[in-house]
Amino acid sequence: MRRFLLLYATQRGQAKAIAEEICEQAVAHGFSADLHCISEADKYDLKTETAPLVVVVSTTGTGDPPDTARKFVKEIQNKTLPVDFFAHLRYGLLGLGDSEYTYFCNGGKIIDKRLQELGARHFYDTGHADDCVGLELVVEPWISGLWAALTEHFQSNREQEKINGALSMTSPAPPKTDPGKPELLHLQSRIELLRVDDSGGTDSEVLQQNAVNSGQSSALIEDFEPSLTRSVPPLSQASLNIPALPPDYLEVRLQESLNQEESRAPVTSGDPVFQVPVSKAVQLTTNDALKTTLLVELDVSKTDFSYQPGDAFNVICPNSDSEVQSLLHRLQLADRRESRVLLRMKADTRKKGAVLPRHIPEGCSLQFIFTWCLEIRAIPKKAFLRALADYTSDSAEKRRLQELCSRQGAAEYGRFLRDSCTCLLDLLLAFPSCQPPLGLLLEHLPKLQPRPYSCASSSLYHPGKLHFIFNVVEFLSNTTMVLRRGVCTGWLATLVASFLQPSTNVSHEDRGRALAPKISISPRTTNSFHLPDDPSAPIIMVGPGTGIAPFLGFLQHREKLQEQHPDGNFGAMWLFFGCRHQDRDYLFREELRHFLNLGILTHLKVSFSRDARVGEEDAPAKYVQDNLQLHGKQVAGLLLHEGGYIYVCGDAKNMAKDVNDALVEIISREVGVEKLEAMRTLATLKEEKRYLQDIWS
Repeated sequence: MRRFLLLYATQRGQAKAIAEEICEQAVAHGFSADLHCISEADKYDLKTETAPLVVVVSTTGTGDPPDTARKFVKEIQNKTLPVDFFAHLRYGLLGLGDSEYTYFCNGGKIIDKRLQELGARHFYDTGHADDCVGLELVVEPWISGLWAALTEHFQSNREQEKINGALSMTSPAPPKTDPGKPELLHLQSRIELLRVDDSGGTDSEVLQQNAVNSGQSSALIEDFEPSLTRSVPPLSQASLNIPALPPDYLEVRLQESLNQEESRAPVTSGDPVFQVPVSKAVQLTTNDALKTTLLVELDVSKTDFSYQPGDAFNVICPNSDSEVQSLLHRLQLADRRESRVLLRMKADTRKKGAVLPRHIPEGCSLQFIFTWCLEIRAIPKKAFLRALADYTSDSAEKRRLQELCSRQGAAEYGRFLRDSCTCLLDLLLAFPSCQPPLGLLLEHLPKLQPRPYSCASSSLYHPGKLHFIFNVVEFLSNTTMVLRRGVCTGWLATLVASFLQPSTNVSHEDRGRALAPKISISPRTTNSFHLPDDPSAPIIMVGPGTGIAPFLGFLQHREKLQEQHPDGNFGAMWLFFGCRHQDRDYLFREELRHFLNLGILTHLKVSFSRDARVGEEDAPAKYVQDNLQLHGKQVAGLLLHEGGYIYVCGDAKNMAKDVNDALVEIISREVGVEKLEAMRTLATLKEEKRYLQDIWS
């Protein structure tokens, strides 16, 4: 069987899941995939590998390779490696990313570029999948085209063997295959993509049966808008191509509880975990503000946890208890919530490389697993929908699930699942005849991820304390019309609610000591979002809303440094802050005035997007990028002539892009160059770590 090496570099499991899908499809196409995490260097050797290489790489942070790829990237970036080090290697690479971030798919691009610099050549064009619009829009056609490219690669090698009598690893790379070409979309095996025809009838009979299954005539269906549970022509009448059924691999047994006490958080690997008490919580916004913003102070004095301004950390949080109970009730497992879950591999599983989920501790309770281990809010992937369809007894409901995971239903998957943030509970409530076994959920639900937050304090200013701020996320479920809160922010808001209640008899400190709820935190990998080593370098801080968090730490730290070095040379500090209303959500107004009065903060530029003509200018700036434009000459001077640094923190989707565009315009205008040249200048600032971003979607 034709063998290829399949490596994945994953941060949150996306790249691994896609690599496993490629591995499962390979057999149907006559290939054998050796599947490994890129960190498992003892299981493969690219220096001597003769088989074609397929790599799936995700991106983390603002454009870094995932943690699992760090060692690999460090090794291939060794400057002493010769330019023909990988001249024998032929590869195809699929990068995963999010176009809301500046460095889109940069994890894959870093590896792709370096492999080529070391002589490796493509046998298949690189794909860049965008999580912003849906990874599947690129992933599915890329995988479909992969089989043709591999086939051509092996055929080319066989022809070369006939000519030379031996395999030549230095022959020109075979023609590239474009995953975007329409003809590749039709290269489907009968196993990989199945024609839906439960009745065994002809295509015309299938079309007629679809209308009957939906319970509506074509004329009536056309009067409806599609929804999560209902489709309309042409999709409702289409013959579908659906993914192959993923092989199951877990055998689950429930054992009566031994009444053992469980920890409040799952066992995690990697970074150390600290359980620390909450010592203070303050609501920073007024009650009539659009969003509720809270500041939480943690007492880290009795731990080894350390941080510097600009760092971030992880909060290990549980799922909503009410959602967990609703899910267990829907699965008819409510009376088994305390039962211990025992897992083992199915002896006859067809899933290659299957392993027990590492994020599920051995012998823990069902309640614990759904509370602390599984991302129950995750948007179900198409493979999950495909599996759920096989456990759905109602023919119309089954058909709809098949539509949503089919190639023909890609647009509706995006609209009714991805864009609507539909989760497993939503699906099970919307499709009542779906009765999946517990093992299926444990196989497909991903690990519950910790949530990152920026440190909003300096340990010099607040010894033994750690501050962070957040908006309490609230949204309406599109399927159940129930108001939900963010997994972590909702939990935190409930946890610290007692600190926010006014009390005339008990002081804030006494109340904190009496209650002292604890949360588990872990440090995040250090980044470069820190104050310059040279304190004389001027800095520009751009942070609307909760994006101001790291800059509070910057300002507090600078105040203490200036107290310690009164004769020191400290550069200017500009802050561009923005909020909706001056009297509702102007965060840290008094603190910023304090820093301004001391001269720590030399320039404070605030914009109020929802207030009419409020601000320092005659024509007030609406957003932070507008204020940057108003002070473009000074901004350009600081960055281009005084060696300044600019830091941007906040929303990636809109604000960070708008700020970047504003900087391009400022440089173009002030320096008198074309926008392309201005973009190159900004790229240089990023390479020099003088244009830094801490952004999120």
